[in-house]
Amino acid sequence: MYKIILLIDISEEYGKNLLTGIAKYSKEFGPWLFCKMPLHYREDLSMEKVIKFAKEWEADGIIAHIYNNSNILKLKELKIPVIAEDFKERFTEIPNITGGYFETGQMGAKYFIHKGYKNFAFYGFKDIVWSRERGEGFEDFIKKHGGDVHFFETDKINSGELWHYKPSALSKWLTSLPKPIAIMACDDERASYVTEACKQSNIKIPEEVAVLGVDNDILTCNLSDPPLSSISLDTEQGGYEAAHLMRLLITNKEQKPYDIIVKPITVHTRQSTDICATTDEQIAKALLFIHQNIENNINVTDVLKKIAISRRALEKRFLDVTGSAVYKYICNLRIQKFTDKLLASKKTINEVAFESGFNDNKNLSRLFKQIHGCTPLQYRKDKSK
Repeated sequence: MYKIILLIDISEEYGKNLLTGIAKYSKEFGPWLFCKMPLHYREDLSMEKVIKFAKEWEADGIIAHIYNNSNILKLKELKIPVIAEDFKERFTEIPNITGGYFETGQMGAKYFIHKGYKNFAFYGFKDIVWSRERGEGFEDFIKKHGGDVHFFETDKINSGELWHYKPSALSKWLTSLPKPIAIMACDDERASYVTEACKQSNIKIPEEVAVLGVDNDILTCNLSDPPLSSISLDTEQGGYEAAHLMRLLITNKEQKPYDIIVKPITVHTRQSTDICATTDEQIAKALLFIHQNIENNINVTDVLKKIAISRRALEKRFLDVTGSAVYKYICNLRIQKFTDKLLASKKTINEVAFESGFNDNKNLSRLFKQIHGCTPLQYRKDKSK
């Protein structure tokens, strides 16, 4: 039985999902014995105390949320495998649980471009690898499509302050940006700061500012007003792969360490981005009505009742803004909502379909297969692997 020290922040979804993946691997190939250390051991008691405990407990390995500094050399003196979460910068001396950060930024940019935005911004940190590279990926994709990105970057995490609940440099920056604008934040916490700062400045979300976070931390996303759209990450799989690497390193002293890459999965759309960008007032009204009523059995006639233009004008102007016919847009949006619920819920396919406004399962299956290339059941099974 291997004895593993876990020094991981579980206050957010990312750390919890890492531990879920590690625990899953342990059940399959263990059992392992875990010591789940609170983070204050690192902060208050110093790494020397952690190392002392590791020796006394005769730990076989450590998976840790640690600083990239001289402590690494001290940990290496233990002569047991150590895998680190790169929450500041990547480590060179030991393997990292890192991420496809650049790829995540590109996913956010692609999502916003498909929604028709012409103005873009990124909010994050200069000195943290996962934020910096997400911003770089976001900017790279936007520039390749002829756009520019406004940046608001800070040097540190103000975790002990509530500055975002009052007028600040962030709210001034948001006021100065061209509208409508699409903003990607480096994570869900910073995205929630954007929504709070928008409130302070009477900026409408998503009509004037669309906000996208990363991590899909359900609690953080739903506490935001409006609820945050976010990019989910395959963190549980990352934890599983980290545990597999730990087992290899323990059993084979010749095993070459390698980094674990946590990849982005998909964008989960909530109200903070639940609209396309347009300065056409009538089309904006049509889009707002569609997004607010998508779980009802609405159609083009219902949309026409809410705006002051003809059907022909609606179809033409709607196509110009969204690149889609009104009917097709409604169908695709309903499928998108259904897909998000399908992955987030353990309910039956029929129950999720009913909640998403589908009364005809055959029609749903046909539309879903056109978009995803498989049935809803197969899609759920593939994504849960």
